[in-house]
Amino acid sequence: MKLKMCRKGVSLGTQNASLTLYTDSPDLTPCFQNTVLVWIPCIFLWAAFPFYHFYLKQNNKGYIVMSILNKVKTFFGVLLWLICWLDLFYELGQSRVQHPVKVVTPLILGITMLLATVLIQYERLRGVQSSGLLFIFWLLALLCAIVPFRSRIREAADKGVTDQLRFTTFYIYFGLLLFQLILSCFNEKPPLFSSIVTDPNPCPEYTAGFLSTMTFWWFTSMAIKGYRNPLEDKDLWSLNKKDTSEIVVPTLLKKWETEKAKVQRKNQAVYSTSSTKVLNHVDGGTEEAGVLLLGKNDTKQPSFLKALLKAYGSYFLIGSAYKLMQDLIGFVNPQLLNLLINFTMQKDAPSWWGFALAFLMFFCALLQTIILHQHFQYCFVTGMRLRTAIIGAIYRKSLVITNSAKRSSTVGEIVNLMSVDAQRFMDLTTFLNMLWSAPLQIILALYFLWQYLGPSVLAGFAVMVLLIPLNAAIAMKTRAFQRFYVATSRQLKRLESVSRSPIYSHFSETITGTSVIRAYGRQNAFVLISDKKVDENQKSYYPGIVSNRWLGIRIEFIGNCIVLFAALFAVIERNKLTPGMVGLSVSYALQVTMSLNWMVRMTSDLESNIVAVERVKEYSETETEAPWIVPDKRPPEDWPTQGKVEFNDYSVRYREGLDLVLKNLTLQVKGGEKIGIVGRTGAGKSSMTLCLFRILEAAAGEITIDGVKISEIGLHDLRSKLTIIPQDPVLFSGTLRMNLDPFEKYADEDIWKVLELSHLNRFVSSQPAGINHECSEGGENLSVGQRQLVCLARALLRKTRILVLDEATAAIDLETDDLIQSTIRTQFEDCTVFTIAHRLNTILDYTRVLVLDKGQIAEFDTPTNLIAKKGIFYGMAKDAGLA
Repeated sequence: MKLKMCRKGVSLGTQNASLTLYTDSPDLTPCFQNTVLVWIPCIFLWAAFPFYHFYLKQNNKGYIVMSILNKVKTFFGVLLWLICWLDLFYELGQSRVQHPVKVVTPLILGITMLLATVLIQYERLRGVQSSGLLFIFWLLALLCAIVPFRSRIREAADKGVTDQLRFTTFYIYFGLLLFQLILSCFNEKPPLFSSIVTDPNPCPEYTAGFLSTMTFWWFTSMAIKGYRNPLEDKDLWSLNKKDTSEIVVPTLLKKWETEKAKVQRKNQAVYSTSSTKVLNHVDGGTEEAGVLLLGKNDTKQPSFLKALLKAYGSYFLIGSAYKLMQDLIGFVNPQLLNLLINFTMQKDAPSWWGFALAFLMFFCALLQTIILHQHFQYCFVTGMRLRTAIIGAIYRKSLVITNSAKRSSTVGEIVNLMSVDAQRFMDLTTFLNMLWSAPLQIILALYFLWQYLGPSVLAGFAVMVLLIPLNAAIAMKTRAFQRFYVATSRQLKRLESVSRSPIYSHFSETITGTSVIRAYGRQNAFVLISDKKVDENQKSYYPGIVSNRWLGIRIEFIGNCIVLFAALFAVIERNKLTPGMVGLSVSYALQVTMSLNWMVRMTSDLESNIVAVERVKEYSETETEAPWIVPDKRPPEDWPTQGKVEFNDYSVRYREGLDLVLKNLTLQVKGGEKIGIVGRTGAGKSSMTLCLFRILEAAAGEITIDGVKISEIGLHDLRSKLTIIPQDPVLFSGTLRMNLDPFEKYADEDIWKVLELSHLNRFVSSQPAGINHECSEGGENLSVGQRQLVCLARALLRKTRILVLDEATAAIDLETDDLIQSTIRTQFEDCTVFTIAHRLNTILDYTRVLVLDKGQIAEFDTPTNLIAKKGIFYGMAKDAGLA
């Protein structure tokens, strides 16, 4: 089709072969130069602008103060716009417009340059330090301008300059394009108030330019440092903000809650519609309808995989797009090879054909390498975020699950979810793209094979299918020997392993002391500690990912150079070479074989690893505790004022399906009473105290404290008003002061006072750090008695109206026991005290003693009266030599 843009009878194409191809000095037609070559970068920018604008709206990094670099870019952009419009008005000023192209092209180019200039400022307002879009635009514009640049020089040399103004404006335009391309390689300053400004060791990726990001050049400093000296923790960069637990974990939790709410609404709608239909056909009403509906197993379950895709799918899709581009480019080089073979057959072909093909092969291979490693980068970073999100979600869940749910999951199972299954989520990201990539490569390879071999390709394809098991076995065996680590990579992996251990240690501590963490309301503090440890681990893991990409690009660049030199050798020695169409066919056949092997292996790996999704989903749906705060049921600030506790026909079980451990307890305890709780092993003593904290929820009945039903108020309002000294003292890694006053509510004088009352003053004073003495994990550097006294000091510091001692002196010596009992009698004189007694002599002076037997109240009276009745308590006292 001929478009009369230039002059009559001349098309946009390159139909004049003697001018463009079969000559030692090729050129393109003036019409093609003034239309297609000018429009290509314009079309690219306008096509990409809507998507880029949407991206910038969604990712505002902050405001960048206008710099000299930005001013120069803007100034050159305005100059380019003015030059384009100068050409337009110059043509319009002519008495008669000879060719429409001379008006249309400057108009399109001028509007495009105006858009590019506006984008420079818009990117600055959105915090973009280096623009990949504008870099590609300037590069395309410059490459497309090289042909007119050469043509005008030749024309001026042959015929002289016929149009002085256009000749001058074009070379100014070309120079400005070159300057813009160079300037786009430099970065702007970080956005105002950005975290990177205050970060002492920021990751250079955040401020890296487009070229540095694509080639991972920003990692070179660490590669050099790791080669020269062993890497240390201080050498690691801070984690990028978007990769931290603070951002990653809430994103997944929000999407998961949204998915569950969506499915719940759909199920309710289905139930409502179905119940209406059933009621219209069933006589007898709702009961029969309910039976029919319950018989249907058509309730929809929320999909954890959907939540993952919604949270991180958009980022992963960018990597998939890179993979698609890499696959398509992978089939360009064989076609170029085919052209190169044909070139060697044509002895009279111009030499520039071969050189052009050689450089095109090099360029395609280099582009393929860069795109492939960008694909890997996006896949592995997505996997890293998945791992962070899974660990964070499981940790948060473990802090709020009910006691019955906790008993159904062992610590080992939970830790396994955080370690093995979280790692499998990372592995899945590399498998998913191969599920569609491998079939695509096979289809394309077979298509091209069909072009050269025809129907005979089917026979070869059948043979390859039969050889899949052998090829897969060879590939799996080969992969075992393909593990090579440079010095930097080894050290990064070592640092990653070292920093991973504290995550599991902290998690184990948390699981062990969950009840204490809940009682003190320290969930958020422990979540922050966990997030910090995860981020420390990711700081060393992320450079490990980048090191693979960094090394891969450089090694494959050498391979690309080999392709270039081989192609150049074929050009130079073409007279001695014979064509080999077999080589082209073999390359496609190898592509099919490799893709089939990958598809088989990735499918099997995906199948084995997808189970991790189900396990994490199952754990995320376990039952959680009651709300932390119930806004419309909050008790008064000074509650409880008396400490009166009542059990009204109270029963409890550890989880559904098990027998009751407490059965129909009914008792009243006045404020200030001291109640001893005794009974044989399994009588329900500890269960009764757990019920006070609502660690176990009631199966029937109620517990009230000063007339307030504890089942109606939030857990924080309840547990913050109770104090417990447990049988097994719980201490956390940190200072002694932190273990006593985690909220930092009290002054040092108050701390020393309770240490004196708990008889720890002498020990703490003897330590060089005093109250800042460092406690090891679980308080292992303290004796059992000292740990118990620390718990007593903690209780003295809070001094709530209700105190629970759960066999607090069972595992300590008599001297420490006497100290604790003495302090309790004097310091908690006006408080209600529940003591589960191991040594009966400690409760003989108590107000009353509650004797439990098989979860029921067997006796409840003063110690004197119980001994006089000669019942169960009398027998226990007699066995202890007290009666």
